[in-house]
Amino acid sequence: MVPESVVRGNSRVAGWLTPGPDFSGKLFSALLSLVVSVCGSPPERISPELTKRAMSNDIQQDVSVLSAAKHGLVYLTANDWALIADKAVRLSFNKGAAVVEEGKLTNGVYLILKGTARVELPRRVTFPAIAPGEVCGEVSFLDELPATASVIALEPVEAYFLDRPTLQSMFELFPHLASRFYRSLAANLSRRLRDLIGASSKAPATSKKMAAPG
Repeated sequence: MVPESVVRGNSRVAGWLTPGPDFSGKLFSALLSLVVSVCGSPPERISPELTKRAMSNDIQQDVSVLSAAKHGLVYLTANDWALIADKAVRLSFNKGAAVVEEGKLTNGVYLILKGTARVELPRRVTFPAIAPGEVCGEVSFLDELPATASVIALEPVEAYFLDRPTLQSMFELFPHLASRFYRSLAANLSRRLRDLIGASSKAPATSKKMAAPG
């Protein structure tokens, strides 16, 4: 019930107190009038649809890159990627900058969005470049020990970074995301281990020849 003092101060309110065929319309008009009289006229409306669409285009493009990668986190779903894109921090690296530094903790994982990076191993073994959609820093993330290799940007690189606390909170809320995430990491590490073993087996066996008795 509207107080009499308000009714007396606003003739539009008094009008809808009398029931009639247009009672609901009068009620809406009177309430709107009260809001305007207290808060002032509403500001000019900016299309929220256009703003939302403009903000989401970049994220949709990022998700498209990540989900289409052949050697990325292949078991994640579209909903998983949307959640990750919402929680991740976007970082930029200049050419020659270290995305991951050997001997330092990563405290999270990097998901490459643009550009490529090379893995620098202690031994001179050729390793495939890390391309958009692929992950790096996962070894240090998994065992919580310093990184075993450096990852250097071959060109300007943009990447999502997900730190450990963010990932842990997401996994607590969405346990199935955790299982798909770790399964993807396992598949990724398995592939890279095979690549490393293959590269090592193709290296010249000069050390064996030198070690053989003459």
